[in-house]
Amino acid sequence: MSAPVAPVIVGAGPAGVRAAQALVRAGLRPIVIDEAARAGGQIYRQPPPGFTRGKPALYGSEHRKADALHRAMDALLPHVDYRPDTLVWNCEDGVLDLMCQGEADAVPFRQLVIATGATDRVLPFPGWLTPGVYTLGGAQVALKFQGCAIGERVAFLGTGPLLYLVAYQYAKAGARVAAVLDTAATADRLRALPGMLAAPALLGRGLYYMAWLRAHGVPLHAGVRPVRVLGGQRVAGLRWRDAGGAEHELACDALGFGLALRAETQLAALAGCAFDFDARDRNWLPRRDPAGRASAPGVYLAGDAAGIAGADAAELAGERAALALLEDLGLPADTRRAAALERRLRRIGRLRDALERAFPFPQDWARDIADDVVLCRCEEITAGTVRATVATGAASEMNRLKALTRVGMGRCQGRMCGAGAAEVLAGALGVSPAAVGRLRNQPPIKPIPISLHAAGTMPGTPT
Repeated sequence: MSAPVAPVIVGAGPAGVRAAQALVRAGLRPIVIDEAARAGGQIYRQPPPGFTRGKPALYGSEHRKADALHRAMDALLPHVDYRPDTLVWNCEDGVLDLMCQGEADAVPFRQLVIATGATDRVLPFPGWLTPGVYTLGGAQVALKFQGCAIGERVAFLGTGPLLYLVAYQYAKAGARVAAVLDTAATADRLRALPGMLAAPALLGRGLYYMAWLRAHGVPLHAGVRPVRVLGGQRVAGLRWRDAGGAEHELACDALGFGLALRAETQLAALAGCAFDFDARDRNWLPRRDPAGRASAPGVYLAGDAAGIAGADAAELAGERAALALLEDLGLPADTRRAAALERRLRRIGRLRDALERAFPFPQDWARDIADDVVLCRCEEITAGTVRATVATGAASEMNRLKALTRVGMGRCQGRMCGAGAAEVLAGALGVSPAAVGRLRNQPPIKPIPISLHAAGTMPGTPT
């Protein structure tokens, strides 16, 4: 008689850790696969051993939550099969293909919890490929994991709560922050205020970041649009336009940039999940029920991988998905706890609506991207190429555009360029992003060494 197959959790951030905790409480020993070296996810990313900056300095007002999550994972280690530094790059026929320290491996599953988190949403503009331009998440990783800033005089551009959090973390760490440039207008935040009052702690924290930055001499500007990055071999500054249309130049040697977050959904697609377009997230998201069950049997979704809601919601959703998994296995599950988790997640969902009103996506951005701006850096495809393809009548959806132009065929498989390409394609067609569909995901979902193929470990490799 074969041994039972352990549940597998992909991701060891807030959602993954809480899912593992619930499964262990029920007597299971899940496999937890973590791309990072230590648990915590992006929001509570842990530095390497021997790092001297304490958690209050690293995580600010969230340091107690970070510490609680880290301690929870430490307590789980004897009870889970934890696999750090391990990349999941494919999912096929109930098997995850992995890479750990350059070596290939595979893990079968019958129950899979996908807690892969989110990544930065970026749209291109002139100079965005200049060395010294980082995503907000990349800038945060440099500070938390490597203990360094991305530059000596850093500007931050984009919108969303992460914009102010990263700027605050940089300034608090002693970095020189040149300015915070928010694409959202002041009027947007005022309109969202009634909804934000439902979460006074979150509202207070955001207002505190802004007030602290102003008190320490950091200029904050709202309603801006970038014009271009200045400099050739390295960022030397940023030209930007204010809400009144006047242009300004800001001296800086690095730029952190991001337009809120976007769910990492590639693994869910390879696992066979159905997708629906979410207008709030402006993204195609895997379909799920309130408990986290995906459309694919045995697959569960938790945290930002299923839609952006933040770290607190991720912890709740991770536990809720685990309870659904236990219920589906016929094991005891706390139904009262499950109902309470769903109620709390619904409240956070309403708050997320208010946040979207406060930091709306700049829908005019894609329309104004110049034709010579590169959309897809891997294949060097410009916005003009996309528009020219549309003008011929040859492309009206993303996968046809990919076949004709190679946008999304490079190393990132569309993870970074897909959102921008969809926005430009939709703008050129005069339709919503929902109408142009989504790129079909293919393995590998993240870059892997060609040596895995040479070793005959990738699907489809001749033997």
